[in-house]
Amino acid sequence: MRLDKFLKISRLIKRRTVAKDVSDQGRVWINGKEAKASSTVKPGDELTVRFGQKSVTVRVENIAESVRKEEASGMYTVIKEESHGSGEIL
Repeated sequence: MRLDKFLKISRLIKRRTVAKDVSDQGRVWINGKEAKASSTVKPGDELTVRFGQKSVTVRVENIAESVRKEEASGMYTVIKEESHGSGEIL
């Protein structure tokens, strides 16, 4: 599945256009490598997404073309969340 589509369907990012912009700005990494919106995401991949002063690292658990809102968080497991402004871990 494309990275921008996964970010939207999993609801890590609410809109696909925003997911595409964030990816193309170099703020998303797959398994430690910078990723573009068209990069392929598969189960087992580790994604790091940087949102301003915060970054979230998740492991992809499964891929689905569509999921209900309540089930979206089951597509990934949060490994860590960091706030870069103060250096604290959330």
